[in-house]
Amino acid sequence: MESLDEAPGSERDGESNNQEREDQYETSHYKSPLFSDPWKPYQRPRAIIKEWLLSLRCCLGSMCGLEWYGYAALGVMMAFLSFLMDLSVTKLLRAHQWLYVKLEGNSLLQFFCWTLYPACLCAVASSFSHNICPFSTENIVLLFSQALTLSPLSPPCLSLVLPLASPDFHRPGLTSAQGIPEVRTMLAGIEMPHYLSLTNMFAKFLGLICVLAAGSTVSLGKVGPLVHLSTMVGAYLSKLCTLIQDNKKDKGAGEMLVVAAAVGVASCFGAPISGVLFSVEVMCSHFALRHYVPCFFSAACGALTSRLFTVWSGDGETLQALFKTNFPTALPFYPLEILLFALLGLLCGAVSCCYLFCHRWMLQFTKTNTAFVKMLTTEKGLYSGLVVFLLASVTFPHSAGQFMASKYTMNQLLTSLLDSRPWSSQHQNASMQLQPEPLSEWSSSGSPVYLSLAFFLLMKMWMLVLACTLPVPAGYFMPVFVYGAALGRLHGEGVAYVFSFGGTSDQQQVSINPGGYALAGAAALSGAVTHTLSPALLAIELTGQCSHAVPVLLATLLANALARSGQRPSFYDALSISKRLPHLPSLKKTCPRLPSTTLGQFLGVKSVQLQRAAGSAEIQHAVKTSSETQIPVVESHESQILLGFVLRSELLIFLRRPKTETLEKHLHEVCSIHPTSVLLSPHNTVQEAHRILSVLGDQTLFVAERGRLVGLLTWTQMKKILEDLAKEI
Repeated sequence: MESLDEAPGSERDGESNNQEREDQYETSHYKSPLFSDPWKPYQRPRAIIKEWLLSLRCCLGSMCGLEWYGYAALGVMMAFLSFLMDLSVTKLLRAHQWLYVKLEGNSLLQFFCWTLYPACLCAVASSFSHNICPFSTENIVLLFSQALTLSPLSPPCLSLVLPLASPDFHRPGLTSAQGIPEVRTMLAGIEMPHYLSLTNMFAKFLGLICVLAAGSTVSLGKVGPLVHLSTMVGAYLSKLCTLIQDNKKDKGAGEMLVVAAAVGVASCFGAPISGVLFSVEVMCSHFALRHYVPCFFSAACGALTSRLFTVWSGDGETLQALFKTNFPTALPFYPLEILLFALLGLLCGAVSCCYLFCHRWMLQFTKTNTAFVKMLTTEKGLYSGLVVFLLASVTFPHSAGQFMASKYTMNQLLTSLLDSRPWSSQHQNASMQLQPEPLSEWSSSGSPVYLSLAFFLLMKMWMLVLACTLPVPAGYFMPVFVYGAALGRLHGEGVAYVFSFGGTSDQQQVSINPGGYALAGAAALSGAVTHTLSPALLAIELTGQCSHAVPVLLATLLANALARSGQRPSFYDALSISKRLPHLPSLKKTCPRLPSTTLGQFLGVKSVQLQRAAGSAEIQHAVKTSSETQIPVVESHESQILLGFVLRSELLIFLRRPKTETLEKHLHEVCSIHPTSVLLSPHNTVQEAHRILSVLGDQTLFVAERGRLVGLLTWTQMKKILEDLAKEI
């Protein structure tokens, strides 16, 4: 801040000199960008190129805002990163399968190949990510009371200032790096040190490739980390657009980050509509309507580019759904089957409650058990290798893995579960010499399909909970989606068996579609675990099966109703609570009384204030001792009757005038007192104040009781309040 003790005349002269230098620089900048420095090489080509770039910027800016090109570039870049990741993972998975087949005949070597390959990959991913950038795998516990402040240019949805990290800001993590809890905490107005750095992006990208290359042994996805990567790319594209634009104001920083959160899901599955809706449901507590068009535009660019990359790589002939299905369109389901879909929704809701309970228990156990704390703090690579070795040993195809279709990848598992043909009737048909492809792995042991599906569900429950403790970049939406598909498949096979047993015609047997139940189960369970409804639309976009839209939505609604009962936290809420992130919706789930706490309990020392007849000395003292942009004005220090506020910029202009003009002047004579649009009471709750700040933006709220000023509330103070509430968990 500039010193106020300097002579006003000298400041005015200095400002005029600076203005002249800036005018000269701008004139020379536009007339001849490089000729002013004769020592620089290639002056004329550099000047011509710069003139072309300036003309291109003017041409592009005249058609639409430059930020729209940033939205399109964000979608294209994320689609390219997702395609590059999938291509690398496919090569690594094929290498693992090739080596496993080459060792056929030696069960011991095949066992070591099956277990050590994914264990080494996950150990390398954990160690690499931790050594290169600890923020990609660690649990970030922010000490907001020490140093974190929002940028004055940023709205409450984000600040792009990336302060240097220090050991005081972090604590070693006890949970894996999912990505979504931290991103939505940032969108709520909290800074995350180095969370958007290029080093973190590089470490998370390579670490995620290694984790996905472990295959269905670990059963981990990429939705959360891809949202994190999209947020990083969006942050730097926002900075680039700010540099290119004529005005240097960071207006679209928060909007770019909201768009990036939606593009991460859209580029992962090629589903733009459900990606935006998932971002609305999970990321933002208050989603502005102005964000819809940029989100859909960028998500559509990303989804289209992702599909085009699939066609150009030879994996598909044309643009089509990610998972091919062959559901019958003449009679997709009987009207009475709606009751069975509703029953499936309730079943998925009950299973989601069990899964979330086990997940919360495991998070608490890893934070309190001494052995787990030590390994997850100092030996992350060793812990990851041991856990993945255990999971791979269980899924070894020559042991329990033959009942779990362990040779299938995640995509192959989901494709097989969505098969529309009943497996029970095919398995019992002795005339069929060659089994169909989707059934080959599920019945390889010779046991009934029901036994394989039930064993898969039983084993995958504890395996998914244990995999959540791995300190590696990973997502958990897709594993739950596949688990729900297996649960729906088992339910559908039971329905098909009952109909075939009691049916009187072959047509009735054929019309039962277990794949439709698998689709509804996948959407219902993933929606119940995340407390969202967008997985219903995601399931339809992934398969292109609009015929099952009604039963899928019904099952998802019922599963959500059961999962949300009793104020149970969702999967992402549990991670936020475990990491003690100051995210108010998550705090409401763990203790409903916390958001109802009144503001009066957190109002401490009174803020700096000015009385209506304040002189230049009092104004100068207030400006020096307060950094707020809005300073409250009261009638007098004795009455404390709030009149409004004055802007700090107006006070600075008043103080820069000659002393002869300011000696006899009072505040109400030289500065306009602005009325307060929103006035809080000390009896208002923290939740009400948080909602108002989320809507109004980076403004100062004044707290008054019966017209008397009690205190003020800013986003910095709100962060401290949320931190205090998080400590009470």
